[in-house]
Amino acid sequence: MRNKVPTDSDRLEHIADAIDAIQLFTANITREEFLVDERIQSAVLYQFIIIGEAVAKLSFEILEKYPYTWHKPRSFRNYITHEYFGIKMWMVWNAIVEQLPELKNLITGIRNQLYGSASPLSP
Repeated sequence: MRNKVPTDSDRLEHIADAIDAIQLFTANITREEFLVDERIQSAVLYQFIIIGEAVAKLSFEILEKYPYTWHKPRSFRNYITHEYFGIKMWMVWNAIVEQLPELKNLITGIRNQLYGSASPLSP
């Protein structure tokens, strides 16, 4: 038996949770520490896959209503998944530092606008 198909709300929450996890995994470490720690790299890559997959499944209405380069998280997910043998970890670090904060702000804003808070389950 299949579980229910995730809604946009679910997918936005998955993206927010994955971003939070990446930021937790990489808090208080340097680029150099990240580049040599395979456990952190693996954890971060998995979260980027979640982000890319969730973005790819968001409704057309969400993607159209909120301008963003939505192809980037999807493409990054594909890069990680299909080019697993040649991932440039410095590119992953750059995405964490340069692109993730903007995506986090956008996802938080979308959730606040659609649900009145960061979570549709909040009181």
